[in-house]
Amino acid sequence: MHQVVATPQDEKFAIVRQGERKALHIPRAYYNEVASAVTERSPVPGWLIDAAEAAWGLRLSGQPSDTAILVRPLTTLNFSRATYEINQGCNFGCEHCFLPDRKFMGLSGEEKGHLLTLLRDAGVLWLQFTGGEPTIDPDFHAAYRTAYDMGMLLEILTNGSRLHHPAVINLLTSLPPHKITVSLYGATAESFDALTQRAGSFKAVMKGITAAKEAGIPLEITLIITKYSAHEVEAMRELADRYGVSRKEYGTISPTYKGGNEPLATQAEDWVNRSSVFAGCPAGHRFFHVDPHGWATMCKIGRENPVNLMSEGLSGLARLPGIADSQMLRSGGCAGCRLSKTCRVCRPLAKVYQEAKAPLRTYCQHGMKEATK
Repeated sequence: MHQVVATPQDEKFAIVRQGERKALHIPRAYYNEVASAVTERSPVPGWLIDAAEAAWGLRLSGQPSDTAILVRPLTTLNFSRATYEINQGCNFGCEHCFLPDRKFMGLSGEEKGHLLTLLRDAGVLWLQFTGGEPTIDPDFHAAYRTAYDMGMLLEILTNGSRLHHPAVINLLTSLPPHKITVSLYGATAESFDALTQRAGSFKAVMKGITAAKEAGIPLEITLIITKYSAHEVEAMRELADRYGVSRKEYGTISPTYKGGNEPLATQAEDWVNRSSVFAGCPAGHRFFHVDPHGWATMCKIGRENPVNLMSEGLSGLARLPGIADSQMLRSGGCAGCRLSKTCRVCRPLAKVYQEAKAPLRTYCQHGMKEATK
């Protein structure tokens, strides 16, 4: 098993170690030297031996390059990140979910392996597994291992309910992720289980977070604030801090990506439209999303004009930047808006709010002005 990964990255080059946050930025000449050393099965270059020990306390001296280093290929595409919605099925029934359907379906195990190869060849270094709940997909473990073996830095966006399972713990300790992000829906079983519509969900998630923390798996907790939990936000913060993990807060509830308004009923009034100003996004240019069937789109929300990776391959991804640019145009109800530079939502997200006939104040500054009159 490789110890470090040499990789192109955003037209630059880096040495990374999976499960570690530090990275070594290197010139192309050093990348070429490492690639040649691996091909020729020669010793690890001296400069890398010194740098790896200084950065990670890792000793590569005496190791052959072809076993110590994985060299990721050069690519003509400029993508570096992707999210893979491995399955939309979930063991929770959260009222605020942006997925219109949570069906258990998607690619076969073999097809998932082919898809991951395409992502690697597109340049994807950071890969987020998401769902639904990714850990319940029957092929999740195999897909995770495949992506890890390809040198990707992996994140799992999870509800945390399966993190205590021995097979999951063993996977994540033997092949460490970049991080695991757990969604926290409340500080009590009453509020938590009300949103998930599953009795015992709070208990399962707390058990999962505890097990992952004790195993030394890098965690981040996202506090999801809804009408069920708004009264206990401080307790949610204290719960996350008790585990000594970083946390983020998310209180703006959106419609489904198809424009369904059902999730909006869970919005906490005091948390309406608290997002920061939208300052641009690399979606479709350096980042993209893939659904369970292998369709690539600019992001999780902007799913118009998808590219079928399984039939078109990498050539299809070359069309994504143009598709993304067209979806980002301030058209429809946002055409000519003089407040667009300080808007809190991108155009694709504004469109799903509009399709859901959401109150203007939930996503638009014009609505906020009207609400204060």
